[in-house]
Amino acid sequence: MDRSDAFIYVIIMSVVVVLLPPPCSADDRLVPGKPLTSDATVVSDGGAFAMGFFSPSNSTPAKLYLGIWYNDIPRRTVVWVADRETPVTNGTTLSLTESSNLVVSDADGRVRWTTNITGGAAGNGNTTAVLMNTGNLVVRSPNGTIFWQSFEQPTDSFLPGMKLRMMYRTRASDRLVSWRGPGDPSPGSFSYGGDTDTFLQVIMWNGTRPLMRDGPWTGYMVDSQYQTNTSAIVYVAIIDTDEEIYITFSVADDAPHTRFVLTYAGKYQLQRWSSGSSAWVVLQEWPAGCDPYDFCGPNGYCDSTAAEAPLPACRCLDGFEPASAAEWSSGRFSRGCRRKEAVRCGDGFLAVQGMQCPDKFVHVPNRTLEACAAECSSNCSCVAYAYANLSNSRSRGDTTRCLVWSGELIDMAKVGAQGLGSDTLYLRLAGLQLHAGGRTKSNAVKIVLPVLASSILVILCISFAWLKMKACKKRNREKHRKQILFGMSAAEEVGEGNPVQDLEFPFVTFEDIALATNNFSEAYKIGQGGFGKVYKGMLGGQEVAIKRLSRNSQQGTKEFRNEVILIAKLQHRNLVRILGFCVEGDEKLLIYEYLPNKSLDATLFNGSRKLLLDWTTRFNIIKGVARGLLYLHQDSRLTIIHRDLKAGNILLDAEMKPKIADFGMARIFGDNQQNANTQRVVGTYGYMAPEYAMEGIFSTKSDVYSFGVLLLEVITGMRRNSVSNIMGFPNLIVYAWNMWKEGKTEDLADSSIMDSCLQDEVLLCIHLALLCVQENPDDRPLMPFVVFILENGSSTALPTPSRPTYFAQRSDKMEMDQLRHNIENSMYTLTLTDVEGR
Repeated sequence: MDRSDAFIYVIIMSVVVVLLPPPCSADDRLVPGKPLTSDATVVSDGGAFAMGFFSPSNSTPAKLYLGIWYNDIPRRTVVWVADRETPVTNGTTLSLTESSNLVVSDADGRVRWTTNITGGAAGNGNTTAVLMNTGNLVVRSPNGTIFWQSFEQPTDSFLPGMKLRMMYRTRASDRLVSWRGPGDPSPGSFSYGGDTDTFLQVIMWNGTRPLMRDGPWTGYMVDSQYQTNTSAIVYVAIIDTDEEIYITFSVADDAPHTRFVLTYAGKYQLQRWSSGSSAWVVLQEWPAGCDPYDFCGPNGYCDSTAAEAPLPACRCLDGFEPASAAEWSSGRFSRGCRRKEAVRCGDGFLAVQGMQCPDKFVHVPNRTLEACAAECSSNCSCVAYAYANLSNSRSRGDTTRCLVWSGELIDMAKVGAQGLGSDTLYLRLAGLQLHAGGRTKSNAVKIVLPVLASSILVILCISFAWLKMKACKKRNREKHRKQILFGMSAAEEVGEGNPVQDLEFPFVTFEDIALATNNFSEAYKIGQGGFGKVYKGMLGGQEVAIKRLSRNSQQGTKEFRNEVILIAKLQHRNLVRILGFCVEGDEKLLIYEYLPNKSLDATLFNGSRKLLLDWTTRFNIIKGVARGLLYLHQDSRLTIIHRDLKAGNILLDAEMKPKIADFGMARIFGDNQQNANTQRVVGTYGYMAPEYAMEGIFSTKSDVYSFGVLLLEVITGMRRNSVSNIMGFPNLIVYAWNMWKEGKTEDLADSSIMDSCLQDEVLLCIHLALLCVQENPDDRPLMPFVVFILENGSSTALPTPSRPTYFAQRSDKMEMDQLRHNIENSMYTLTLTDVEGR
C-alpha cells in the first residue's frame, strides 16, 4: 500500500468511526436477539428521553435499576423504574423475547423482571420495544397494536399524555407511588390515584390514611391551570368512557419539560424545567392551604376564597358552632363544629354554594335533582345531598350524580362559584320549612330582610356621594383634554360594573397619525372592511397598523370604546396588541402592532398565497386561535365573548402565528353568567351560531360555533358560503357533514396541503369542527376541551357529532331571507358583516 492509498484508507476509516454509534448507546428501540446491556442506553427519536440501567446511590457494588429519564437536561431526573423492589448489578441485560416480553436477566441468566405479556401477542417474534419521545416505552406489533406500555405502569411521575385510570369492571386503579428517599427508588409510603370506591374523586394517601382529596367530580372535562408567573398553561382533562375513567394532561408543543411528581416527602408537585437556572421549578404544590384532609374537623370547612387571610380560614357551616371555642380560637380545629340545634325529620335544606363537597358520601344512581332531594328528605338520617348532571361528559348509561350524607360531614372546603369542582351542598337545618322541590324558608327571613334593606339603602347613599365626588375630581383633572372616550360608561357593550375611567392608555394626536400615513395616502392602505380602512405607518420608530373608522361605519363610538377598553385589559400572545388611540372631532382611530402577513382570509382564500399555508402552519394557526379563545373565555381576568370570530379577524405575524383581532362587538360576562340576550345581533353571517342569529342569545358556545366554522375553512381552504366545489350543497357546513356521513372525510382537505398533512390530524380537526357547529349549544364542547384535544392529538374521547343546524337543503339566499324575516318580525336589530377583505 503506497502513501496515497494509506491516506485514503485513513480517511475512510475516520468516516466509518464517525458514522458508527458510540459503543454505549443504541437507537430508540429493541428487537428480539439484540439485548440492551447495563452500560448502554436507548434514546428516543427526538432525544427527549433515554432508557437504561442507572445507579441512584453510591452503593458498593452498585445497585442498578432499569429506568427512563430525561435525556436532554443536565440533571438526571428519572420518571419511570421497572422493578423498584429488587435492584440488579453489572452484567444485567434487558431483552425483548420471541414471545414479545421485555425481560431483565442477571449475569447468570436468572429472570429478575418481566412484562408478563400473554395472549395474542405471544410468539409472533416480530414485535419491537420503542422508547417514544413522550417518555413512554411501548411494545408493539408492526401494524401499531400496543401490547404493553410503561405509561400504564406508573411510578412517581405523571407525564403529558399519560393516563391515571380507574377501570369500572375490575375496579383497579393506577397510582403514583413515591420513592422511599432521594436515592432510593423503592416504593415509599405516599400514593396518589383514583378512589375506586366512588369513581368520582382522587385521593393522596400516606399508607392507608388520606392526606388530601380533590372532591367529588362535578362533570367538568378540562381544567386549564394558568400559571401567570411563568406563562405556563397545563390542560388537565378527565375522560369518562364505558370501560374506564381517567385523568390526563397536556402542555403546549413548545413548552419546556413539565411533569407532576409525588415526592418522597409527601408532596404532589407540578414541576417545569428551567433552562436558565438548570433546575426544576415548582409551579404548584399540594397539600397546601385548605388541601390537608379534614383540616377543619367534622362539620367545619376551609375557606379557600379568603385570599386576605395569611393562613387557611376554618369556618362552621350555617347552623353550627365550634365544638370547642377555646381550641378554635387558638387555631386547633380537629374537633370541628357541632349543631346549634338538633334537626328533625321535617326540617328543610339550605343551599350552600361554591363548596367542595364532603367525603364519605353515598352515590345514589339514576336520580333527577328532584328525586335526589326527595331521597334525602324522606330519610331522617340524611343530613345533606348534592346533585350534578354529567350528561355532557359521561358516555355511560347513568348521567346523574346524586350524593347523600349521613352523620358528620368530613373534609369540606369553600372554593367559590368558579372554583374547580364547585358544588352546591344542600344542608338540612333546624327551623327551615320544607317545601315542594326542596325549597326552604325560615322565620329569620322576616327579620333579616328589613335590616338588609336598610343597610343597602345606607350603602347606596354613601356610594352615590362618593361616586359624585370622584366624578367631580375626574372632570377637573381632565378638563384640558378634548377626548372624552374614557369619561363615559361602557356598560352597555362591555358589561355592568366595569368602569373605564382609570385606564391609562397612550393617546396619539391626529396630526402625528396623518404624518405617519402621508395624510392617509392610498399607497399606505393595507386593508379595508365595513368599519373603514387600515393603514400602515411608522410611529415612534415602530411599524404600526392604523385602523380609521369611517364616518358612516356601523362601528360607532360604543364599539370603538369597547375595543380600546377590552384590548387594554387583555394580554395574550394570540390576541392582537393595541398601542394607542386617537379621538379628535369625528375622527376615531386605533393603533395596533403591525402584522406583516395581514389577515388569515387574505392568505387562505388567495390562490397563490395559500401555498404559504402548509398543513403544519394551518394546524398551528388552529391551535393558536383556540388558545386565544380559551384565554378570552376562561383564563383572563374577564370572561369575554368575542361575537365576531372569523378568518378576517385572525391576523398573522411574520412567523404565521395567529392573533385574534377586532373586539368592537365583544361582551363581558359576570362570574356566574352563562348566557345573555341582546336586541342588537352583530357579526358575520355564516359564522353566527343559530341561537344568536335567530334569538339574540349568545354565550361562550356561540364563539365555539364560530370557531368550528373557521376550522372547516382552514382545513378545506373554502369559504363558509362557497358555491363552488361543494357538490351543490348550500354551504360548507352542510357539505362537510354529508362527507362525514358518507365516510369521505379525508376528501375534505385542501388539495394544496395533501402532500404535507398528517391525515390523523386533519380527521381530528374535522371531527372537532363538526362537534363545534352542532345545533344545540349544550352539545358543543367548551374551549378548554377543544384546546386539550388539539394539543393531545387524540380523538378517542370525542363523541359522535349530531347533525348541524341550517341543514335543510336550501340556498344561502333563502337562509338569509328567512333570517332577515325572523329578525324583522322581532324586537331585535341585526348588523351583518359580509365584507371579506381586511
